[in-house]
Amino acid sequence: QVQLVESGGGLVQPGGSLTLSCAFSGRDFNDWAMGWFRQAPGKEREYLAVVSRSGSMIYNRDSVKNRFTISRDNAKNTMTLQMNSLESNDTAVYYCVADPLTNNLFQSRTVTYWGQGTQVTVSK
Repeated sequence: QVQLVESGGGLVQPGGSLTLSCAFSGRDFNDWAMGWFRQAPGKEREYLAVVSRSGSMIYNRDSVKNRFTISRDNAKNTMTLQMNSLESNDTAVYYCVADPLTNNLFQSRTVTYWGQGTQVTVSK
């Protein structure tokens, strides 16, 4: 069983930055592609970024690709999402996700494991 624990959420002003972290446990981290989703109030969950098992392939949603950076450290079993130039419409619950197949991390219905989520609020 895979466990995913997010941290780093909070309140930030528009234009500010946050770094989210995801701690992975329960299986060999090297065998799992990782990603981030978010869900804003009243909206469906949406994929943000995906990193392949080795870290060699990275995919970003167009709306955030110039502001958000995903990375992973296979030695520490962790993944991060660096978020810059945050906007009010980035306010959402952010979820860490994991799946053996990279392609399964682009749609919420095909993701195998979810973290519990961490709240990010962008407001003055």
